[in-house]
Amino acid sequence: MLAACAPPSSTATTAPVAAASPAPGRVRMLLGALAHDSMEGRRVASPGEARAARFIAARFREAGLEPAGDSGFFQRLPLALVTTRTRLANGQERVRTGPRLMPSFADLDTVPAERRLQSVNVVGILRGSDPALASEVVVVGAHFDHVGIQPAVNGDSIANGADDDASGTVAVMEAARLSAAGPRPKRTIVFAAFTGEESGTLGVRWYALHPTVPLDRIAADIQVEMIGRPDTAAGGPGKAWLTGFERSTMGATLAAAGLPVVADPRPQQSFFTRSDNIVFARQGVVAHTLSSFNLHAEYHTVKDEVALVDFDHMTAMVDLVARAVRTVADGPRLTWNPGGKP
Repeated sequence: MLAACAPPSSTATTAPVAAASPAPGRVRMLLGALAHDSMEGRRVASPGEARAARFIAARFREAGLEPAGDSGFFQRLPLALVTTRTRLANGQERVRTGPRLMPSFADLDTVPAERRLQSVNVVGILRGSDPALASEVVVVGAHFDHVGIQPAVNGDSIANGADDDASGTVAVMEAARLSAAGPRPKRTIVFAAFTGEESGTLGVRWYALHPTVPLDRIAADIQVEMIGRPDTAAGGPGKAWLTGFERSTMGATLAAAGLPVVADPRPQQSFFTRSDNIVFARQGVVAHTLSSFNLHAEYHTVKDEVALVDFDHMTAMVDLVARAVRTVADGPRLTWNPGGKP
């Protein structure tokens, strides 16, 4: 283990080929490290999450990205452990304790020390090469947190989150490496591993308030979520679906470039609003999520293990993500379709 979306033209084009292709062995190595028991399920503000953040930062550094956090590659979050009480309809009281995003670090200083939490996003930047487009930014992200340690099932208590979302985080790390290894993209690309998605999009909400570049310069956001297994509803191995496909020109642009991306086959699940992309979308950024989640039963359980990942499929998905990033970074500016902006 390593140390611990303007409309397309009427004529279809071919998506750029990465300078190098991801190898199944490397994809397996990265996923095995990020979803290892030593990461303790990567719950937000846990020691395992901190280990995972350091691992991701090291891969960004190796890729040659510039640090884009407030502390190197790390963007710190002002999180506090807060207890909330809710009166239910039956008169009973529900008590919950969990992380809450404070308005600022000054506000965090008013919280007792034992309730202050340490957590980070991991952010790196690859500068664009086109004088006219380099000021525009494409954000490529995935959430690297998961649900941590759970009640034991057959002696296993660690929810490794191999598919959710170590798989998407691996794709972001590899897309960074492949993008940096080839010709510089026309637009600038920010690669981000966000924390706290499982706790209410904490990391991406803080990033949207304190972005690396102003939000009005973000041309698009591509999130990657759960790509470790094929989805027959999307066409099987090597095929992805895009949340909110019909909402903007991103889906049509990727499809016109020859990428195997189809519309979300389960719109009733409202996946467009259930991942980090929705935070960007509600700020006006064209933002969607690429996935191949097939509603497997291991979701959010201790059984979401590396052993269940289809690495031929996942490697193809990592390559697809890298090519999608290049397509968006080098292509016409994406727009919302009429009525598509949330």
